[in-house]
Amino acid sequence: MKQILVATDFSSSAANAMEYAMALAKILNMEVCAINAIPSMEGVGNNIYNAIFIEDYHNNKRQALREWVATYSADSEYADIPVTSLCEVGSLKSVISDYINQHHVELLVMGLTGSTGITGIVGSNASTMVEAVKIPTLIIPLESKFSKTPVITLATDYETRLSADDVNALNEMVLAFGSEKMKVLYVAENSEKKNIETEESKLQELIKNTTLEFNYITNSSTLSGILSFVEVNEIDILCLVKHHHNIVYRLFNRSTINQVMNKSVKAILVLHE
Repeated sequence: MKQILVATDFSSSAANAMEYAMALAKILNMEVCAINAIPSMEGVGNNIYNAIFIEDYHNNKRQALREWVATYSADSEYADIPVTSLCEVGSLKSVISDYINQHHVELLVMGLTGSTGITGIVGSNASTMVEAVKIPTLIIPLESKFSKTPVITLATDYETRLSADDVNALNEMVLAFGSEKMKVLYVAENSEKKNIETEESKLQELIKNTTLEFNYITNSSTLSGILSFVEVNEIDILCLVKHHHNIVYRLFNRSTINQVMNKSVKAILVLHE
């Protein structure tokens, strides 16, 4: 069965992401795996005693993860969802990447704010994972809650093309939610619109399970325009296509992603070429 992978550090943000993932798994008929990465020196420090009993520390962390996961799988609403956990030593990037390489993971879900409550820490991890993995990654701010009828928007400049896997994932999502419409927000670095009708037709041919509603940014500031559109239209999931030369993705990459999340954007789903 296909899996949703949830990165957790036991924070309130991770708990919110797990709740979101469980509800999404029910809709999409998928399994959920909660994964935690233990930094290699965590629990050791300079203490010889700690170094000797580090395996006990790791086992305690694994048990804590199992107990954390059990609070979700025990919910009668999610009784039919297979839920597993994995706690490994290593960097978040290496632990998650290794797992994805060995399992059929359809979606990575991450919260934005970590156990310290400082947005930048896990926000940095989120942007790192977006760079590292090739699967759709859903980033959930603490304020963002799951909706059974989400308003989904794809922001695009038409210069990039979704991968076949991500087209399939997007089609599965809108079909599972029963979305009659999906908004498309066209973004360009200049006001000139080239072959718009052709590009609209191509995109509609790819996204077959819903009717696309095309919109255009007229705001002089692209970032402000996107944020305003998200707020006015009460968007639940904003989809971006990962490409370093894509104006839309550049706006949300690394240095600005936390700012965006803190300015009313709900969940961000990062897709790939």
